[in-house]
Amino acid sequence: MIGNWNSWSLNKHHHILLKLAVAILLLGFTFRLFVSDYKGFASDLESHMSEKDQAGERDVEPFVPGGIPENKDLLPIDVFTEKCDLFTGDWIPNPLGPTYTNESCPLIEGHQNCMRNGRPDSGYLYWKWTPRDCQLPGFNPERFLELMRNKAWALIGDSISRNHVQSLLCMLSTVERPVEVYHTEDNKSKRWHFPSYNLTVFNIWSPFLVKASIFEDINGVSSAEVQLHLDKLEKTWTDIYHSLDYMIISSGQWFLKAAIYHENDTIVGCHLCPGKNLTELGFEYAYNKSLHYVMDFIAKSKHKGLVFFRTSTPDHFENGEWHNGGTCPRTSPAREGEVKIKELSKILRDIELQEFVKAAPKAANNDVNLKLLDFTKLLLSRPDGHPGPYRQFRPFAVNKTAVVQNDCLHWCIPGPIDSWNDVIMDTVVNG
Repeated sequence: MIGNWNSWSLNKHHHILLKLAVAILLLGFTFRLFVSDYKGFASDLESHMSEKDQAGERDVEPFVPGGIPENKDLLPIDVFTEKCDLFTGDWIPNPLGPTYTNESCPLIEGHQNCMRNGRPDSGYLYWKWTPRDCQLPGFNPERFLELMRNKAWALIGDSISRNHVQSLLCMLSTVERPVEVYHTEDNKSKRWHFPSYNLTVFNIWSPFLVKASIFEDINGVSSAEVQLHLDKLEKTWTDIYHSLDYMIISSGQWFLKAAIYHENDTIVGCHLCPGKNLTELGFEYAYNKSLHYVMDFIAKSKHKGLVFFRTSTPDHFENGEWHNGGTCPRTSPAREGEVKIKELSKILRDIELQEFVKAAPKAANNDVNLKLLDFTKLLLSRPDGHPGPYRQFRPFAVNKTAVVQNDCLHWCIPGPIDSWNDVIMDTVVNG
């Protein structure tokens, strides 16, 4: 009996221990579930608060259901937390092509109207710029116009700015066609209005951004050196600067021209002026000086809108330049590393980046929203996007072997320059 009792007592003891162990396991599992649910709720709450507190910031860490795996290589590209670099990417095939054509948009000037001028290939139209570390939505003209209601935009600079404004207006005209309300006698500066949105778009011709007297014809043939005042900003843009809500300012290629340089109303030197008995200072000197005054003006302006500074764009002349038979015959984007930036373009861009970097902290201290648009990489790999010989109407209609001037600096419209508007809209929306 004692033996049976001891056996029963031992069995009962084991049974109790087993129950206790199961209870502890269940309690631990329940606690783990609770903690997991709490963490999930906390992550949701943190994500929501982060989005609420930092709306528009691209570097907000997104909430990923189920947690983030250790191997980041397995992550989809849109959950990376690094700041998005819109200017480093690749051109990928886009079978949809452009949102407009030369027939649907009457705002394309003749020299960039490659379709009308008879360019036989169309493959250059079917590519889209895609950043490598984030998503870039396509330009949304309806949303852009709504965001720009009662606003004023200006694109200020040389013929590349005029090239760009045509692209922007063509994309917006798929929603509403703008009305041209002003132009200068030479048609180099214009103003358009979108009546339904009270949006005004300016294109302001100021290729140097500083005061300049220019002596050349419509084909770019100069009869005398440019007279360039390096320390006086051009009033065509500074006079309306404070009335603008958004602007894109750029310069560059024109500084390569022959010029006499003035400072404090005194001739101080020149670029490409043999026989003038003047000091050859070089275009680098002039561009540094001019951009310094431009950036200083912007940084100290206390302007409350958004100011973009755009770097100059690369050309793709091969076997010569604009004036001596250069061509750009390619019909597809270049592979990475296949096309190198030319030395002159690199010098211009280096000066631009240097002056921007110096001005940016000063602008921030004065609450000026100054941003950089560095499209050099974006367009360097698109030697196929220029008008080439199709800057003029059907150049080979009469003679298939005719020798004609090529344009390997400006861009066909529609064409690669349309992707600029994707980047600009994303920056406006997300900061």
